[in-house]
Amino acid sequence: MMDKELETIQETGVETVQEIVKAPKNKNKSGKRFLSTIGAGVIGSMLTLGVVVNTDLLQASSEGRIPATSNVAPYNVQQTTVKDPTSLADMVEQASSAIVGVVNYKTAGNRFAQNTEAVNSGTGSGVIYKIVDNKAYIVTNNHVIEGAEKLEVSLESGEKTTAELVGKDALSDLAVLTIDAKYAKSVLEFGNSDQIRAGDAVVAIGNPLGLDFSGTVTQGIISAVDRSINVNTSAGEWEMNVIQTDAAINPGNSGGALLNSAGQVIGINSLKISESGVEGLGFAIPSNEVIPLIEEMTIHGQVERPYIGIGLADLSQVPPMYLQNIPQEVKGGVMVANVDPSSAAGKAGLLAEDVITAINSTDITSSTELRKFLYSQLKVGDIATFTIYRGAELKTIEVTLTSNKTTTE
Repeated sequence: MMDKELETIQETGVETVQEIVKAPKNKNKSGKRFLSTIGAGVIGSMLTLGVVVNTDLLQASSEGRIPATSNVAPYNVQQTTVKDPTSLADMVEQASSAIVGVVNYKTAGNRFAQNTEAVNSGTGSGVIYKIVDNKAYIVTNNHVIEGAEKLEVSLESGEKTTAELVGKDALSDLAVLTIDAKYAKSVLEFGNSDQIRAGDAVVAIGNPLGLDFSGTVTQGIISAVDRSINVNTSAGEWEMNVIQTDAAINPGNSGGALLNSAGQVIGINSLKISESGVEGLGFAIPSNEVIPLIEEMTIHGQVERPYIGIGLADLSQVPPMYLQNIPQEVKGGVMVANVDPSSAAGKAGLLAEDVITAINSTDITSSTELRKFLYSQLKVGDIATFTIYRGAELKTIEVTLTSNKTTTE
């Protein structure tokens, strides 16, 4: 992608809006400090794609709203999608009851203080997509709920209730929540994102700038059906496949629905590009990628992926002092910043400062490529052959891939 400013449409805590760009290298740092920093952070950077931070200006009033603890009569639940809308307004009216606000609460103040309380640290959106027994299921973005000590869902009616986290996945930026089914009026069904075309009309519904603007509707078209965007997640850098749209997506829209003209969810809104003079570049996770992932999260609480147990640093990020012995013909690769000794990589003999250049004879030039190959071409239990340079020595090491279900990468 062109070198543009990829603005994350989230703010968390007291932090300002962050950018998904690599920070310039500080050449004055010591090599030792560099490896320590990279090892701790290269697969632990936070994905910030679409939550609006809570402020006094944007904080929604609670007047006239029924508390979650009040005795609220159950709604007449309809497990259905939008039914034969005769106009855009009909479609929006029917769909909006399944769009919710998601509020992330974190503890404020000194953790050693005797009195601490959870405060609203950010607000996003979510979509009610199914009701089973007494639970309504909501899909949202992982970055909307990440780090939350308490999750609250705000319904179209203004009612609020506590939500439970069912599962989450940082790389796909998806999460599943549940609330009591009595709060859900209806659900939205997923459409087939493989059938969309550039030029198709779409509608985005969500809560831009917080709950004061809940249920905001914007209209646009599909600008492109298959884009790849590099993002930073709490599990490392990742290349996300997305739908591009010119429907306005703003802070707080993350986790909301991108709907086709039939009122079906064809994408979960996630991020936008923001640069001076640039407008109408929003992105959503395609529904056909969302469905299997949230099903797995619902069953297992997470998405199972191969785990090797290393921290990574692109060679472009590594100070020259660490590359002095690497042959000059090596132009791309990934340096191992640290190794979990009990992991598959540790047991196979990979060491810090090894440079990985290929996996199963496929060239690897960056940490994003490594993760993409690992998670899309390999599975748990496979034996992967890593081609590495240990200084000037070329070696191959076989690694038996384990699961991230017992260890977090």
